[in-house]
Amino acid sequence: MSAPAESKAPERFPDDDLPIIDAHHHYWDLSLRKHPWLIDAPVPGHRYGDYRAFCVDFWPEDYARAVGRHRIVGNVYMEAEWDHDDPIGETRWIHDLAARTGFPHAMIAQAWLDRDDVAEVLAAQAQFELVRAIRHKPRGVARWQDWTPGHGLPGSMLCPRYREGYARLADHDLHFELQTPYWHLPDAADLARAFPHILMVINHAGVPGDRDPDTLRRWRAAMAEVATCPNVMVKISGLGVPGEAWTRESNDYVVRETIALFGAERCMFASNFPVDGLFRSLEGIFDDFKAITAGLAPADRLRLFHDNAKAVYRLT
Repeated sequence: MSAPAESKAPERFPDDDLPIIDAHHHYWDLSLRKHPWLIDAPVPGHRYGDYRAFCVDFWPEDYARAVGRHRIVGNVYMEAEWDHDDPIGETRWIHDLAARTGFPHAMIAQAWLDRDDVAEVLAAQAQFELVRAIRHKPRGVARWQDWTPGHGLPGSMLCPRYREGYARLADHDLHFELQTPYWHLPDAADLARAFPHILMVINHAGVPGDRDPDTLRRWRAAMAEVATCPNVMVKISGLGVPGEAWTRESNDYVVRETIALFGAERCMFASNFPVDGLFRSLEGIFDDFKAITAGLAPADRLRLFHDNAKAVYRLT
């Protein structure tokens, strides 16, 4: 009789012990029926196209299974387009979840900066222990060809009413999280300069879109402009491209150029899970970020994966 086969230990890598704070991901329970975009017909024109594959419940235990061998020491929840008429409801739900499971450790909450109730909503959100910031995706144009300087589009970052709400963030020690396509980043630079005392965190590396050389040239120019604002940071996340495979090579330029423009002290990595699960596993996303940055100084890698997020989201 042959000897029983020995169990194979999981493969380990030199940087498996690198601590990671995932600065941007979601949880959701679709039975609550609070996420219209996930339970109703898919939103037309979504930047990821047909996203129905992730329209399923996603809980902390699902995240824990998906992260594999990586050492996640902190989780930051991003508002997930909960019912727009009930922004506080999402915050209560996340705090109940944290009380039961220990996750997440901080959150970005929902508020609508150009609504009549913005003062009340911001004041209420700021009372919750885990809330650190607000995200309100500004209105914009669908194509880079349609953007013009000084457009003044209602509900955009150049809208006076939007800016009045934005100014109120400082009253509550909240920062702003921005998701907008790259052609609106000049608007973001204008907003950041107008309110230098408010931190702005750009989501998803400025949403470069496809990897066509002309697209990347325009994206880099827009990122370079907003990078001149010292009160702006960037989350490197959300790098999927509809219809294209996620590969380390396809994302290498975006990651490296973002770090080159903003410096390691103003960037942080995040998974955007489960959304980016359309393109890559959670474990694979952090595998790629680690591989792309393998040549950086250890102190810079620690900033990108851990220290910057710890400071921005005030984690202990």
